[in-house]
Amino acid sequence: MFELDTRSRKPIYEQLVEKLKELIINEVLKPDEQLPSVRTLAQELTINPNTIQKAYRELESQGFIYSQKGKGSFVNTSNSSRDGEKIREVKSELERLILEALYLGISAGELIRLVENLDASKGGGDSND
Repeated sequence: MFELDTRSRKPIYEQLVEKLKELIINEVLKPDEQLPSVRTLAQELTINPNTIQKAYRELESQGFIYSQKGKGSFVNTSNSSRDGEKIREVKSELERLILEALYLGISAGELIRLVENLDASKGGGDSND
């Protein structure tokens, strides 16, 4: 499925959350698709099942997945009200990071090129503004 960097300073559960979010956002994992069980993923990635459980709880609290008792965890379908709130949060965080980047001397042109490269690598997107 993917690899985690065990030498990274970032905790493994955070890496796992990021990787799974990326797979969900890029629609590699489809809505209502079942995620691997905690035990299966722990064996596949050779990490502690508690780490997988923590990542799944985090994804659930962020609304990316949902759990069904006795059945497992599944990719959540898009929820426009939740998405609207998340978009506001992301824009706020981006504004903070862009201001920090400008303060550190990264030019606006560099930031624009970075966004354009990311947009092109993802295949573009719809503009809701």
